[in-house]
Amino acid sequence: METPQPHEQRKIIHIDMDAFYASVEQRDNPELRGKAIAVGGSPQGRGGVVATASYEARKFGIRSAMPSKRALELCPDVIFVRPRFDAYKEASQKIREIFSRHTDLIEPLSLDEAYLDVTHDKQQIGSAIKIAQLIKAAIKDELHLTASAGVSVSKFVAKIASDLNKPDGLTFIGPGDVVQFMEKLPVEKFHGVGKVTADKMKKMGLHTGADLKRLTEEDLVSRFGKVGHFYYRIVRGIDEREVQPHRETKSVGAEDTFAEDLTVAEDMHSELDKIATTVSTRMQRYQLKGRTITLKIKYSDFKQITRNQSLQELVNDKDTILAHAIKLLTGTDPASKKIRLLGISVSNFVPIAIGIKLKDEIPNPRGRNSTPWQLELFFPEDNV
Repeated sequence: METPQPHEQRKIIHIDMDAFYASVEQRDNPELRGKAIAVGGSPQGRGGVVATASYEARKFGIRSAMPSKRALELCPDVIFVRPRFDAYKEASQKIREIFSRHTDLIEPLSLDEAYLDVTHDKQQIGSAIKIAQLIKAAIKDELHLTASAGVSVSKFVAKIASDLNKPDGLTFIGPGDVVQFMEKLPVEKFHGVGKVTADKMKKMGLHTGADLKRLTEEDLVSRFGKVGHFYYRIVRGIDEREVQPHRETKSVGAEDTFAEDLTVAEDMHSELDKIATTVSTRMQRYQLKGRTITLKIKYSDFKQITRNQSLQELVNDKDTILAHAIKLLTGTDPASKKIRLLGISVSNFVPIAIGIKLKDEIPNPRGRNSTPWQLELFFPEDNV
């Protein structure tokens, strides 16, 4: 397949599945169709979190990353469903096969969303809108799921567009409309601008892209740091990032939230042993070794800290990962506070088999509450 040439206007599609986990569950279990369901942890115990909610549940205000107990308060009839990641991964692979009928330039962001560059599509259809329609139709006809699509000339605008008419939507932002679209866009809709940053912007009187556009690049960097360079370009419709079909994994890890706070060192070490085992297994499965070990701690008051150590040697064995995690934990004086969550990640990788091109396809073999840390593969779903 041809790669777009420099300065060639790209045709980018962003596909985002609609309430993916919940939709798979409703598809596979007719008794759940039309009902308010939440995929995720049980409301019994403290650590349960909603991964995603069906659209029926969202009418009650239930959202991703919400504590399951809160979801139950909002909708006492909500049905909690345990995640089935094998089923989600199988569906994701079939969706990827549909994408590949049109292009090999596919950049997966997670199991349920991806960028596609169809500037030179395999079937020589020529129209990105038509390709998006065909992909959506195939997903619906073959997999009985729905997807929303954004079509534009850049990744940033395509991603925002895919979220404008959910569910089952298709939004096209043409090249002549990008600048005006960005100027009218509320700052909280900017991909990458979280609630805290959006609130900070609004307090500065910055409510839309047009407000950001009035600031110089130096002003934006002064107020928001290095990301200010990106804001300066994006509000002017400048986004030259390519769709990257081969994206290297940056870190692998796992974490666990505990039903009861940990106060005893032996219990902390025991939990770290389980987490280190999960991390080591994932690294060995994907033939990775890393130099940097990071420990994540969340206390009962929700304060969160991280500690890391870089090693001279490359590691992926459980015993070494565990030993350094315990060492990092000991340095935080763990006996002085109650611990709610522990996590371990390993980064700064080198593939064991030199020359392997790592794809961002590591599945999410989660335990009860463990979450993998890797490049743009998030749980709960962050944009559904």
